[in-house]
Amino acid sequence: MKKLMIVMIALMSINLSMMAEPKIKFEKTTHNFGKFKKSEGPQTCAFNFTNTGDEDLVIYRAVAACGCTVPKFTKTPIKPGATGTISVEYNASRIQLGGHFKKSITVNTNGKPEMIRLFVEGDMEADVEE
Repeated sequence: MKKLMIVMIALMSINLSMMAEPKIKFEKTTHNFGKFKKSEGPQTCAFNFTNTGDEDLVIYRAVAACGCTVPKFTKTPIKPGATGTISVEYNASRIQLGGHFKKSITVNTNGKPEMIRLFVEGDMEADVEE
């Protein structure tokens, strides 16, 4: 009977340790810059997140869909309960036309979810020439 109890406790602890995982939770996944002029220069924002899991969270990469959007992210592991930031710069000078835009940033992690998309959007207005 003792052996059976020991085996059951061992199996339960193995099962619980397999359930341990990092989890990423963002405060927001979309940022709207609103209206701005190209001459105002690059627009920046920050996506803050928390590791709500019980293992270290690692961001493997954060990649934008085009060269006008550049993400920078925390490269060190984020402990459970700790926070991190992905900062994004949208450089309108690389774009010829104005108007509405919506760009995506794909984030890959070792946690749940393994992949998440962040979005930046806004309306770039044409500069008035005098």
